[in-house]
Amino acid sequence: MGILARNGYEFTPRAEEAEVLVVNTCSFIAPAQKESVDTILEMAEYKKFGAAKKLIVAGCLVERYRQQILEQIPEVDAVVGTGEIENILAAVEGQLRFDAGAAASLPSYLYHDLTPRILSTPQHAAYIKIAEGCDHPCTFCIIPQLRGKFRSRRFESVVREAESLAAGGVSEVTLIGQDTTSYGEDLGLRDGLPLLLERLADVEGLQWVRFLYCYPNRVTQRLLDTIAAYPRLAKYMDMPLQHASRNVLARMKRGSNGEAFLRLLDRIRKTIPGVALRTSFIVGFPGETDADFRELCGFVQAAEFDWMGVFPYSDVDNASSYSLDEKVDEEIIKERQNRLMEIQQRISARKLRRFRGVRATALVEGPSKDTPLVWEARLECMAPEIDGKLYLNDIEVGARHAVPLHEPMPNRTARPSDLVTVEITETHEYDLVGRVVEILDTPRPPAAHSAVSRPVQRVATGAALRILA
Repeated sequence: MGILARNGYEFTPRAEEAEVLVVNTCSFIAPAQKESVDTILEMAEYKKFGAAKKLIVAGCLVERYRQQILEQIPEVDAVVGTGEIENILAAVEGQLRFDAGAAASLPSYLYHDLTPRILSTPQHAAYIKIAEGCDHPCTFCIIPQLRGKFRSRRFESVVREAESLAAGGVSEVTLIGQDTTSYGEDLGLRDGLPLLLERLADVEGLQWVRFLYCYPNRVTQRLLDTIAAYPRLAKYMDMPLQHASRNVLARMKRGSNGEAFLRLLDRIRKTIPGVALRTSFIVGFPGETDADFRELCGFVQAAEFDWMGVFPYSDVDNASSYSLDEKVDEEIIKERQNRLMEIQQRISARKLRRFRGVRATALVEGPSKDTPLVWEARLECMAPEIDGKLYLNDIEVGARHAVPLHEPMPNRTARPSDLVTVEITETHEYDLVGRVVEILDTPRPPAAHSAVSRPVQRVATGAALRILA
């Protein structure tokens, strides 16, 4: 989007108004693939009845089905794969030439701090991709085919982007990549992620820095010590374990086992007091027996994660697991997903009860999308978009300075991006309810303005799923 905005294009959420439609797709699992295709077909209708003159398809689906998209959906004018982001302007302006029968090379693109960017997140929070691609051989995953080999961004490029975001008003950054804990290995950096976190912890204006997608065998003591040592580094770790049964992990080509994971979790908690831990699991993987699933349930009860996601196994035709035998029935998979989430729901409800009556620092997000009667915020232990929420039913506080008795007491109202002190009044299975009791004074940089130097054309970006790019 940044490349298009720099060249004078205006974005609209209304597809019927747009002259150019861009659909950013995902094809990692079957439901995502279906939703992507449905969105493309829906957008194609606007070429018949709306203002749209061009339809561009971008993202992972292009890497898997480039030729089929061009041949079977004639309304599509151009495709842009995950490694071809810089071609988006040529695609929109009709200058991109393609051969429907040509196979694209493995993606190697890696954006940098000078790549123009528009935040699709709230103004106060942003994601920074520190690496792209993956070299792990997980049998259920096709990321290496979609995103290419693992490659890290240059250290200073990441730091400059963080500094630029902070100068523009971002107070929280979340580092992402298919395997953030391998950051810098391909650049010859030892302890690359800890070094990067140390540097980002000193960036003026940032309040919270967190990272997602740890690979368990890459979690070093140096990394844990770094998180513990710097106040601006969120005491939070996201580490998808995928399973706890040695048998299933072996078939996934992940290795390890539940006992080893429990020892790692214990070390994390001892090094980082109060750390919030998030993970995700796949249930119904080919060969997962009742005994394997019971082992997973027992592991979840013992591990007591703060946040957890459970995904039903989905066959992907060009993943290694597609050819494995002993497939699990879909009804059994759904039942196992529900049973595991029921266990986690009880754990989550019990763990959140410790917040009742507590005062804590929170980042205000703004009015809730669920109801206009409350606002939303997050504690440090809540990552954006994937964890629970803190609902605020009172965002006004009295003035902190002395006021003469004969004058009314002025109130201050919390605004989006404010850091505030909240008092938690209610706890639920995954969410909290509270009220603002103090608005913390943090510097606010001036808003940035950009000029458009060419006639405006409207572009609608229809993302089938939320894709972080």
